[in-house]
Amino acid sequence: MPESPHPSRRKALAAAGSAAFLILAPGVVAGLIPWLLTGWQMEDAPLAIRIAGAALVGLGLGFVLHAFARFVIEGLGTPAPVAPTERLVVGGVYRYVRNPMYLAVGATIVGQSLLLGQFGLLAYAATFGVVVFGFVRLYEEPTLSARFGSTYEAYRRAVPGWLPTLHPWEGD
Repeated sequence: MPESPHPSRRKALAAAGSAAFLILAPGVVAGLIPWLLTGWQMEDAPLAIRIAGAALVGLGLGFVLHAFARFVIEGLGTPAPVAPTERLVVGGVYRYVRNPMYLAVGATIVGQSLLLGQFGLLAYAATFGVVVFGFVRLYEEPTLSARFGSTYEAYRRAVPGWLPTLHPWEGD
């Protein structure tokens, strides 16, 4: 049986894999597709709507990057199903909500819609939400349950999936 790479090497591999997946998944879903749909052309929208949109884009990007970093630092893996984490990621923003990455990508898409005044992107955001919810329920939750067992089940019972709690989970 081959020896496991040194922890610093595992972390470097996880960082490289996560960076690639960041471009391939959220980069396409919240970047390329909205650009293809809108050309990032600004339409008329009130300034307050644009400001709210810019805030959502900024917050969404920040939370996506934070979530990806947690996978590298805490999980020693990537969010990609083909290179999963060694450990269940439950720290940082994951103490408040189980699916922060999906919420952040959705917020980024909604934010672009508001910022650009391209309200058709809201339909795309809704479609994204339906697809992601199905993926989480049909693939991700059963996979995490099988992989991490009672640890994941305790986390799942304690931390909401979609509506962040105000009080962080204090579990292991």
